[in-house]
Order: sequence, then C-alpha cells, then structure tokens
Amino acid sequence: MLHLCTMEEINKLKLELERTKTELGILYEISNAMRTTLKLDEILYIILTGVTAHIGLGFNRALLFLINEREGLIEGKMGIGPDSGEEANRIWSQIEGEKMDLEDLISACKFSNDPANGSESSFNKQVKGMKVSLHDTNENILSLVALEGMPLHLTKETMDNYRNSPIVQSLKSEELVLIPLKAKDKINGIIIADNFITREPIGKDDLHMLTMLANQAGLAIENSQLYEKTVMLAHMDSLTSLWNHGYFQYLLQTELEKSRAAKIPLSLILLDIDHFKVYNDILGHQAGDKTLTELATILKDQSRKMDFVCRYGGEEFAIILPQADKKEAFLIAERLRTDIEKHTFSHEDIFPTKKLTVSLGISSFPEDGIMPADLVLASDKALYQAKNKGRNTTCC
Repeated sequence: MLHLCTMEEINKLKLELERTKTELGILYEISNAMRTTLKLDEILYIILTGVTAHIGLGFNRALLFLINEREGLIEGKMGIGPDSGEEANRIWSQIEGEKMDLEDLISACKFSNDPANGSESSFNKQVKGMKVSLHDTNENILSLVALEGMPLHLTKETMDNYRNSPIVQSLKSEELVLIPLKAKDKINGIIIADNFITREPIGKDDLHMLTMLANQAGLAIENSQLYEKTVMLAHMDSLTSLWNHGYFQYLLQTELEKSRAAKIPLSLILLDIDHFKVYNDILGHQAGDKTLTELATILKDQSRKMDFVCRYGGEEFAIILPQADKKEAFLIAERLRTDIEKHTFSHEDIFPTKKLTVSLGISSFPEDGIMPADLVLASDKALYQAKNKGRNTTCC
C-alpha cells in the first residue's frame, strides 16, 4: 500500500538532508585542508582546528595523542582550546567579528600554538607533557581506547568509573569523547574532545561526525609519518645515523633565521677527532667506521634534546645549539670533550696520547656572524686554534 508523506515528515526529511549536506561540506573542507601538506605538525593543526572550529565540528577543545609503539607509550602531541571562559568568549567574538573561515582559523591556530614565536598556549604545553603507558588499561582510558579500537563516550554517569585516570583528572571535564584514529586496521592515535566551557551535551550526531573525521585523520597521519620517515632517511648519514652534511647546511640556515626573528642566541660546535689518520692507517677503515659510529652515539646521547648533531664529513662532526650563547656552548663542548676522553674506545692505545680525544671550535650568533658561512668559518678557525694548542682542547 502506497504511503503518502505528511508535511511534517517532508519537513523532517528536508532538515535531515540539509544537516547531512552541511556535515559532508565540513568534512570535505577539512579533508581538502589535510591534503595541502604532508608535514605532521601541520596535519595535526588542521585536524584539531576542524574539531574545534565553529564552522567545523564546534567542540570547545580537542587533544590529539599519537601511539609510540617502539617505546610502548601514548604521547600527547597537540591541544587546541581556551584556558578559561573569558578567553573562549574573546576568541569566539574575534572569529565572529572577522568572519574567519577554516583556512583563517588554521593559520590563527598555528600562530597561537607556535613555540618559536613565544605564543604557545598553556593548554598545548600541558597536552605535550602528557604520556601514558600503551598497555596499562587499569583505569587508563587512553590505553583502553587504543587497544580496543572503539570510541569511548564518558558522561556524568560513567565518568566516575575512570576518576583515577590521569586524563580525567587533568581535564576536569563533565563529559568527554575519545575516538581512535585508524589507518587501515591499525590504531595510530586518539582524539579527545569536550565542551568544558559551554557544557553542551555531546550527541550521537557529534560522535558520528567526529568518527568520520577520525577515519580521514588516521590515514592523513600515517601518510605524513611515512613521508617524514622517507625525508629523514634521505637526510641521514648512513654510517652514523646523524644528519648528513647537506641537511646540516639546511638546519643551520633554518635555525639562524629563527634566532634572528626571535633575537635569541645560537652557537655552532665543530668537532674533529685528533690523530684519526693514524688509527685508520694502522687498523683499517672498518675499525675507523666502528669508532665513528661509537663516537656519534656519545655525541647524540650527551647533547641536549633541542640540539642538532650532524656528521660534517670524514672524522668531523657539527653540533647546532639553538638558544645557546657562547658561554653555554663552551660548557656543553667541554662536557662532550671530557666524556669522550673518559670513554674507552677499542684499540685507542694506538693514538700518540694512548687515548681517543677530540678538538672543538665554537662560534656564536650574532657576535661571530649572521650568516651560516660566517659561523662555519669562525668555528673552523677556532678548531684550527685548538689543534695548534696541542689538541684535546676547546677554543672559541
């Protein structure tokens, strides 16, 4: 029997159609934005802006965690959201007043979360400090979502079951939604979203939209990670696994530009193994390569996390020290020199001093120059001076 729709049913269908059209439009915009870059940080910005933007999914704040299988951790990578109701109202008023679209919001979020310009939000810093075990499912909701691969919606009624979870304690939200990010059949991250300012309930439509976005986001993140891995291998020295000479030049240029813009110091260390030709001539290049690899590990392990350790060429290494003035660079260089001198290398009694030692030359921005070539030349001169002073020495 033919059923004729009532006006009420027709209007309801029209509303459903309009809502679906709007949702697909939002996902299409976010998906298009994700396709504009392969850089992981930019992908994460776009995903979280899409989750929190008023023209996106409209959540008050969102956090993104990535799974580090090698270390068995779930690590906080980025968070977008206001720290208070006052800040939220200020941001929302600005967005409305300037009629910002998704592209404008992505640009604004990048600036407001960029540590290089000193404008990183406290919420983003808080998220980046979060780490939990991948395999600890005892009241750890992140591990639960990662291992089960299913969304988790915590309401006032169910939140109390996870009151000891670090995330629940940290966010202090009355309602949370956690969605796994999937690439094929693998979970590579988790998005958390809430409405801690407006306290608007999270409905089925919100969960549906966030899940669809998460499916696209998981693939975008996997593509970005594969790209970054390929780029890293292309810029890596095959023997020591340090950055190679070509990438050293790029890094020095990039870090100098950041230092000039932020008006902060930067230093460069050039390091050379003393009498290494003697070692290679007697034992052969295979033994020499083993020693270079061992030394590279010491340099990487003993340098600061923010430093860039590179193989400059042969038995020479370069270390770029962001935010370090000459005094700090000298202390770092001396620590490295003494650590290397104390370390026992194979057959080091072949050296004239019966120990493997290094000489180091330091230059700093801005006093020794403002261009990469200036710093390299100044460090090279200081290294030559260290050699002339009898080696196993640091000179500025």
